[in-house]
Amino acid sequence: MIPMRYADAGVDISRAEEAKQRIRHLAGRTFNRSVLAPIGGFGALYHLDPKRWRNPVLVASADGVGTKLKIASAAGVHSTVGADIVNHCVNDILTQGAEPLFFLDYLAMARVDPGVVEQILDGMSRAARQAGCALIGGETAEMPGMYAPGEYDLAGFIVGVVERGHEADSRRVKPGDVLIGLPSSGLHTNGYSLARKLIFEVAHLKPDTYVAAISNKIGAELLKPHRCYWPMLKNVVARGWLSGMAHITGGGIPGNLPRVLPRNVHAVIELGSWPVLPIFRYLAQLGKIETDELLHTFNLGIGMILVVPPKNVKKIEAELKRRREHFYCIGHVESAPAGKSRVSFAGTLPIN
Repeated sequence: MIPMRYADAGVDISRAEEAKQRIRHLAGRTFNRSVLAPIGGFGALYHLDPKRWRNPVLVASADGVGTKLKIASAAGVHSTVGADIVNHCVNDILTQGAEPLFFLDYLAMARVDPGVVEQILDGMSRAARQAGCALIGGETAEMPGMYAPGEYDLAGFIVGVVERGHEADSRRVKPGDVLIGLPSSGLHTNGYSLARKLIFEVAHLKPDTYVAAISNKIGAELLKPHRCYWPMLKNVVARGWLSGMAHITGGGIPGNLPRVLPRNVHAVIELGSWPVLPIFRYLAQLGKIETDELLHTFNLGIGMILVVPPKNVKKIEAELKRRREHFYCIGHVESAPAGKSRVSFAGTLPIN
């Protein structure tokens, strides 16, 4: 019998080492003085500056990109999903008032392709630097037989910090608070299973098909990166101007806004108070999707909702205008008896 090697089982250690060398370079671009060890150790080291944080509370979150990865594989474009996972995680801890500190990734592939790994890590690195977050470690696994050739899975883990007493608390949300919506760039990282079915199975489009209704190739539109809201909101958060924030991910507005509402209130959302992006109108018409299903599946153009005390609305609007950011007043908070729905909608969704 010919002696067997690990490569005979589909795992090429030399190829994995080439990918790791590229990772070290890209991750190193995100390092700051708090990172105490290079990429490659059994664990990452991060020093929390005691001069800056008197009573720090660490905030952690983990998430994945989901089936958007299938579109990245089909299109051969992988940097945007690298940015997606960082931005999604940064937004999640932002809702707790946390500043991002460091990020770790998990990348599993049927066969390690150094070029694909480099694209993904390049997207992660750029997003991490923009958020002021260090990419300090992770895992790249070659798993033949677990994933189909050319496919991979991607997850991220983030740790941030907030001063104790400044973390988000739903008890601060009161009747009369104003809801300000910040626009999304598109689907972000949610609703892709339905979108893929409609686009690739119902309409039989290819990633490079140009769609006049969205003025873009469908693959490029679906791969637009998840927006990161930390840079535009860090001053607002630091000044304590918010009652709360909701990151609009899976479940849409009705699935995420209630997570920051106390039991004695409910939110009223004014449909038509923000422009629904063309991609959502296109998907709605393609699948004849009803309004309730759209609201529970997609963000429909709103990626983050700020819950704002009336006295702070003008200050926040001025800060967003100073940064040339778009925003929309999309509703308000009302008192509610026990048992009433946490979110209600008024008006009509403009999808035609």
